[in-house]
Amino acid sequence: MNRSLRRAPSASTGRVRAASKSLGGTKNRRIAHLKRVAIVPAYNEEQTIAKVIKDLKAEGFVVLVINDSSADATAAVARKAGATVYSHPINRGLGGALGTGFAAALANDADILVTVDADGQHLARDARRVADTVASGYDAVIGSRLIGTETEGMPFVRKAGNRVLNILTYLLFGVRCSDTQSGLRGFSRAGAQKISIRTNRMEVSSEIIKEIGRNKLRTTEIPIKAIYTDYSLRKGQRTLNGIRIMGQLFWQKLTR
Repeated sequence: MNRSLRRAPSASTGRVRAASKSLGGTKNRRIAHLKRVAIVPAYNEEQTIAKVIKDLKAEGFVVLVINDSSADATAAVARKAGATVYSHPINRGLGGALGTGFAAALANDADILVTVDADGQHLARDARRVADTVASGYDAVIGSRLIGTETEGMPFVRKAGNRVLNILTYLLFGVRCSDTQSGLRGFSRAGAQKISIRTNRMEVSSEIIKEIGRNKLRTTEIPIKAIYTDYSLRKGQRTLNGIRIMGQLFWQKLTR
């Protein structure tokens, strides 16, 4: 298998909006009524979760927070901000949280599912752009920090690590993607139903790309802007995590 994720012709915000306007009145009204659900995995994110939820709700999302056994007040803060909260009794990791989130969103009749990080790294307007692109006819949309001009501000070590994992994902699973580790992704309901999440930790990001290729989903990428703060950098992947992800990816290839 050797597939590349297509770049959306509407790569900029302006072009996405222009493409939406060209769809026609009836289709625009149908798209406007699609239920958009944001899945926000969260572990000890009481500092940032309220703003993330409020911004997503302002963009028209129903917000589901997957509280991955946080030791702080993440769940209470998220509920107060207006999210529906699902809590794990034990910490299951990013993969486990996303698996719960996908199941919950589908059970809540989501038409479009968008995954968003809880640390404030993603802009809610970019989440809306991802959802709009899904609504235009794609089964999966990856918000990429590594295409266009949006790479500015990404630390060199993180950029280099992501590119290594992109290459490894391609070599193991035959799918090219400019940002396999992006936490901002969108899926149609039909696309989400085909994604099988079996891993529990950070390697789930590459597993999702593998699933997109395995199921031959109609997929594209659009550029997004990532907001890097001292807080989000502390919460993000470290070198040791990258090594663990590579080991888990090799294990997936050998055992499945």
